[in-house]
Amino acid sequence: RSQEKIRKRESSSFSSQVALSPRSRSFAVPQRGDEASQGKLAVMISAERSQSQSPRSPGAAAGAPFLSICVTDPVKMGTGVQSYISYRVITKTNLPEFEGAEKIVIRRYSDFEWLHDRLAEKYKGIFIPPLPEKNAVEKFRFSKEFIELRRQALDLFINRLASHPELKQSEDLRTFLQADEEKMDRARSYETGIFKKPGDFIQMFKDVQSKVSDVVLGKEKPVEESTPEYEKLKHYIFELENHLAEAQKQAFRLVKRHRELGQSLADFGKAIKLLGACEGDSLEKVFSEVGSKSEMLSIKLQREADNLLFNFEEPLKDYVRAVQSIKGHYA
Repeated sequence: RSQEKIRKRESSSFSSQVALSPRSRSFAVPQRGDEASQGKLAVMISAERSQSQSPRSPGAAAGAPFLSICVTDPVKMGTGVQSYISYRVITKTNLPEFEGAEKIVIRRYSDFEWLHDRLAEKYKGIFIPPLPEKNAVEKFRFSKEFIELRRQALDLFINRLASHPELKQSEDLRTFLQADEEKMDRARSYETGIFKKPGDFIQMFKDVQSKVSDVVLGKEKPVEESTPEYEKLKHYIFELENHLAEAQKQAFRLVKRHRELGQSLADFGKAIKLLGACEGDSLEKVFSEVGSKSEMLSIKLQREADNLLFNFEEPLKDYVRAVQSIKGHYA
């Protein structure tokens, strides 16, 4: 049976509850000799909030080239420790290198990881957009909130790739978006060996031999020179990561406080209603109204907490991951 048939039999489905997150620009590498300013880097990792600029929009001109991708319909598969979440990836395009105008495939998180690692290996000069964190606390791993946040992050990741002029031409991206289950497994298994190609072993042996020779002959590793512009940008990236991480930390605390206050108001509303039930008719009515208002405020605060989580804390967390991805090239 295919995964599609299994999905139809699953009774528990996690529907999307929040609008798709805005698209963000993909990243290009500032080389050491570039005069990239701090402002340009900030723009490079900033989100494009306008849907008209999204890869989903084919464009105003009829017949204009487009590549629209949507990650949707997360469904829990399997049971126990073998359980995981699968996603439906829908691709619509008129690009000639793709097979057909529309393709629907089923992918899991590890498939996105495979694509990320393949692109990072092949495109050394491009910052590959980051993936959401893999590890999660077990009791939250299958919560609706966590699943929706991950779905949005994966949707954002794949659309960043689709918006990049080079990455969207990648054969690995086309395999990810179009290959059936058998072809996808074959593509992944080809890369699982210690040495991906026979020549890798020979190259590794040569590298080890070269390092041993350098040690025996007492050769010192040449010191890499860097320009002031490069060092300035590197310093800015490291500082930016610290400030963004602190902002994300405070955003997390803000969301947590909203949730705690909302829960406290809900508990107070229930308690005051029970207290009113012990009093006379006049006091019971007043206490009941106070309790109802408290519960109403509790619901509004919980909604505000969700809004802050999806539209404030999560984007900050995404920016932190993006800067960490960039930082890896300068470390």
